[in-house]
Amino acid sequence: MPSPTFSGVDRRLFLASALGVAAVGLTGCAGGTTASAKSAADLSAPLAEKVPAGTSLKISSYLNTQQLQFKLAKLPKLPFTVSSWLNIGAGPDVINAFRAKSLDLANNAGIPPIQAHYQGFDAKIVAINVTRKPNYLFATKPGSDIRTVADFKGRKLAFSQGQAQGVVLLRALKEAGLKYDEVKLVPLTSNQFLTALQSGQVDIAPLANSQAPAYLQQYGPKGAHTIDTDVVDLLNLLWAPASVLADPAKAAAVAAYIPQWAQGQVWQYEHPDTWNEEFYVKTQNLTLAQAEGITKLANKPLFPPSWDEAVKWEQETADLLAEGGFVKSFKVGSLFDRRFEAIAARAVPAEYRT
Repeated sequence: MPSPTFSGVDRRLFLASALGVAAVGLTGCAGGTTASAKSAADLSAPLAEKVPAGTSLKISSYLNTQQLQFKLAKLPKLPFTVSSWLNIGAGPDVINAFRAKSLDLANNAGIPPIQAHYQGFDAKIVAINVTRKPNYLFATKPGSDIRTVADFKGRKLAFSQGQAQGVVLLRALKEAGLKYDEVKLVPLTSNQFLTALQSGQVDIAPLANSQAPAYLQQYGPKGAHTIDTDVVDLLNLLWAPASVLADPAKAAAVAAYIPQWAQGQVWQYEHPDTWNEEFYVKTQNLTLAQAEGITKLANKPLFPPSWDEAVKWEQETADLLAEGGFVKSFKVGSLFDRRFEAIAARAVPAEYRT
């Protein structure tokens, strides 16, 4: 059976299937937002300087990265309880966990907050790490003759609307001058990309730099290869449901977590050899050579005191999605809770601020 593409599938039906969102979550989205997308929470109150006793948060930590960073960096004990660390990272999974109230704070790229807004779920960005170098590259299926993004024309491309990989693909197509109807966007989530490549279900899929070495080791001898571009996904961010941030105690805990989130990334960047061994080799089963190759591509963490550039980038991303009919156009300033704006920057040395 041929793979579904956007030429024959209504985009709103794709949204429901690819993101796994219950029908009730999409009710009334024809206009792009619902009444629930307008925050009923009061987020104007100043942040408390101290976290009240008994406060807890449920925090995402994909592949247990956060706990390992904090442990290796020997950061101080958090002034609140982490009641659970959830091993989830994909935007669709995070949005569903937010809805289920099983998650309070998550680390994602810029596109999931846009997707959540479109679905009518109110959540806010509370911390920003700017990435200047590409975190993703494009991998081909085995035996492919595709060498440039221009060669994507007429090909089947793995596309996840609610994840960073999706916007990287859209930006690459735009830079190459390709229109959406000149390619076949195959709706998948990123955890399906490798299988889709291996089976030939798609010709191209965007992979994280950390995924490429293992894929090429197995399928490079069979003609698979990668295509590098200068397309970046600028934002690595923390975000939380508005209902969480409206709770003064939880908001104070989020504010206390942000400095350690930033410091953990700085420590990882400054100690690549330890991170290669403790994370990539011991937990991800990569060879040391593969780990070193990934680390060489790592972005220097940068935490801007002002979010103006991030807001501009997020607006460009939302507009790009709207141009393709994937979401309705809106002003993204509503996605940022500026009470938290300078917290990460104040927690790191000057060289890690933009």
